[in-house]
Amino acid sequence: MEEKAISVRKLYEMFASGENFSKLNEVVAQGWVRTNRNNGKVGFIVLHDGTVFKSVQIVYTEGESFLANSKIKTGASIRVHGHIALTPGMQQPFEIQAKTIEVLGDVADDYPLQKKQSSFEFLREQAYLRPRTNTFDAVFRVRSVLAMAIHTFFQENGFVYVHTPEITGNDAEGAGSVFSVCTERNGKPDETDFYGRKASLTVSGQLHVEAFALAFKDVYTFGPTFRAEKSNTPRHASEFWMIEPEMAFADLEDDMEVIESVIKYCIRYVLDKCPDEMQFFNKWIDKGLLEKLNNVLANPFKKMEYTEAIKLLQDAVKGGHKFENNKIEWGMDLQSEHERYLTEQIVKGPLFLINYPKEIKAFYMRENDDGKTVAACDCLVPGEGEIVGGSQREERYEILKAKMDKLGNTEGLEWYLNLRKYGGCKHAGFGIGFDRLLMYITGINNIRDTEPYPRTSSNLKY
Repeated sequence: MEEKAISVRKLYEMFASGENFSKLNEVVAQGWVRTNRNNGKVGFIVLHDGTVFKSVQIVYTEGESFLANSKIKTGASIRVHGHIALTPGMQQPFEIQAKTIEVLGDVADDYPLQKKQSSFEFLREQAYLRPRTNTFDAVFRVRSVLAMAIHTFFQENGFVYVHTPEITGNDAEGAGSVFSVCTERNGKPDETDFYGRKASLTVSGQLHVEAFALAFKDVYTFGPTFRAEKSNTPRHASEFWMIEPEMAFADLEDDMEVIESVIKYCIRYVLDKCPDEMQFFNKWIDKGLLEKLNNVLANPFKKMEYTEAIKLLQDAVKGGHKFENNKIEWGMDLQSEHERYLTEQIVKGPLFLINYPKEIKAFYMRENDDGKTVAACDCLVPGEGEIVGGSQREERYEILKAKMDKLGNTEGLEWYLNLRKYGGCKHAGFGIGFDRLLMYITGINNIRDTEPYPRTSSNLKY
C-alpha cells in the first residue's frame, strides 16, 4: 500500500506549533513543480501542493538519479520521499531532502507557464492554468476566504441565507441590459415558448429577497448576477457575484451601520486568515495595500450629503483641480474620479454619500420629504470609489405605485408592490459587488483577474 503523503499545509502547521515536528523523519509529499534548478551537484525544486500559499523546497544531490531529477520540468506533478531538515536563517524554515522523486504527470514542451514573468493579459488567455501562478494562487485563495467571511458575518448576526432565482421576469432597477432566456424552435430562438412570457438572467436578487425580509426580518442573498452591458472597463463583467442583504424595521442609518460593520469584518477576516497572501499583494501588486486597508479599519466611516459633495467638487474645479469631467452640477451621477477626490482629498478615509437626486436612483428607493432626493447611500473608499450601494426602500404603497406606473414596470411586479399592503414596514438593504470587493482587498485592478473564468463582452473562451 502506498504511503500517504503529508500536505505542505500540515508541515507548516506542525512546524509552527512544534507538534512532533522534531520527530518527523521520513515524509512523503506530492504536488506540482514551480521551479527546478541545480548547480551541477545540488538541485532545488520548489514544490507547491495547493493546500497553502507557501511552497516547500525539495533538495536532491548527486547520484544516479541526479540527471533525471534535474530534467523534471516546471508544472510536472511529482511524489517525493525524503526527510525533513531544518534550515534556520534561510527564507524557508525547513526543506525536504529527497531520497526519491517520482514523476506522476510530465509536462509537454509547449506548457505556457514558464519561469519568465507573464502579463495579466497573457494569463487571461490561459485561464485554466493561471491558478498555478503565485498571483492567482493568492487571488483565488483570498476569494474563497472572503466568501466565507461574508457568510460568517451574516450567519453570526442572525441573517437567513436565501437562494433567489437566476431566471426572472424583471430587470430589478429597470436598466434594460439583460440576457434573454429562450428556447429554440425550428432553428430560431423563441423567447416566450418555455415560460409563456419573456424571461431573463437576473441582474439582482434584491426584489425577491425583500419578500423574505418581511418574513424573517434579516436576510441576505449571495450569488451570480448578469448584465448585458457591452462595457470593457476594468470594473465591469457580464457575470459577477452580488451580496444583497435586506433588513425589516430598518432605515438608512441602520443600513449604513451594517455596511460599515461587514466591510470592516471582511477586511479583518482576510488579514487574519491570509497573512502570506496579503503580504504578497502588498509587495508585488499594490505597495500601499496594507496601509490602505488598515486605514479603513482604524477610521469611522464619515457621512456627507450629495448636495454638499457637489458644492465641494465645484469648489475644487474653481480652485484649479482638473477632473476628466469638470462639468459638476446637481443631479449628475458622480464618476469614480469624483468619488475618489472626496475620499482621498476631502475626508481622507471611507465615506457614505447620502440622499441622492431621485432621478438618478432606482424606483424602489424611499423618497425623502423634500420631494427631490431619496434615502440612498453609496459607500466610497480611498483608492477605489464606490464599493457598496444601498437605500431605505419605499414602503408607502401609493408613492411606490405612482413611480412604477410612471416607469411602466408595474406589470409583472404586482407581487412586489403588494408587499407594501400585506403587512409592510420600513426596510432597507444594500448590494456589494463581491468581485469589486475582492479587487479592493487584494489591490488587483481589473475585475477579469478576480474571477476564475471572466465573462465579458466578446470573451467566452472557456
